[in-house]
Amino acid sequence: MDLDLRQVRYAVTLADELHFGRAADRLTIAQQTLSAQIRTLERRLGVPLFTRDRRHVALTPAGKTFAERGRRLLADAERLVDEITHTRTPLRIDVVAEGLPSTLLIPHLRSQAPDMPFEVLQSHGMSAALPRLRTGDLDLAFGRPFGLGRPLGAALATMPLGLDPIGVIVPTDHPLAERDEIPLAALADHPLLIHSADESAEWHDWADQAVAAFGLKVATRVRGQGRTSALAAVQALRHPAFGRTSAHLPDGLTARPLTDPVPLYPWHAVWNTTTPHPAVNQALELIHTYSRTHHWHRPPSTNWWLPESDRDSLRGSGTDQTS
Repeated sequence: MDLDLRQVRYAVTLADELHFGRAADRLTIAQQTLSAQIRTLERRLGVPLFTRDRRHVALTPAGKTFAERGRRLLADAERLVDEITHTRTPLRIDVVAEGLPSTLLIPHLRSQAPDMPFEVLQSHGMSAALPRLRTGDLDLAFGRPFGLGRPLGAALATMPLGLDPIGVIVPTDHPLAERDEIPLAALADHPLLIHSADESAEWHDWADQAVAAFGLKVATRVRGQGRTSALAAVQALRHPAFGRTSAHLPDGLTARPLTDPVPLYPWHAVWNTTTPHPAVNQALELIHTYSRTHHWHRPPSTNWWLPESDRDSLRGSGTDQTS
């Protein structure tokens, strides 16, 4: 039988989401259309790809095989079109959001690989990037691959890149602003503002683990996207918040490093090994060299902290585990 690539894409997207509503939204079609197309595909194949009831969608063994091979088929079809039309599909890179270490990699790639076409996207979190990585709509993403509520899956590979020291952002007239550096335990007297996007479950998880590990209090939780939104929340609500200390701050706010221990946020590159873009290996080599040259992988010489899941991932990666 001849396969309809449109139906293959529908099945692969549903396999990623395991939810008809979310899959239909990604495909920009009606949920009823998606359901009808999946039924048609299953009838033509003569086997069920999914089991479903009112609450759950799951892959059958045949569905798992179809989804895995289907991703490769869609990637091959895209490359075939590129070769015939003499075009090059750009490497699609997700840098998460503005003001993060991942954004520094873009000018490096442009200077070191000027002939490599790529597009830069901002998903605002690994939770939003994962579905697109699995389908091949995204080639490379950066972030923390933990605290997502489910494992990455066998198709996705990770490479540790760096450990970013996290400090605290406060209004300039806040009592904490009077210190040059702040012991992490001292935050227990100053309830925190926790700012996170729905797309960044991994950051939310990291912050919650830090709060629990050091007996901190949460004054309020604010949902929003990006550094600008987080800083505006600190200015308006006047509670300290976790944040990077090296980026520019608007008037009225200041950053202070946290010590004893220094909390670290880990960064990884994440990509799909089953549908790799032809340029992904070259990009990974350049990114790895940049992170090592700039010592992103080195933790501070003083006492530092990471969630245990992150420590486990760094063992054997060449990162010094002494803390």
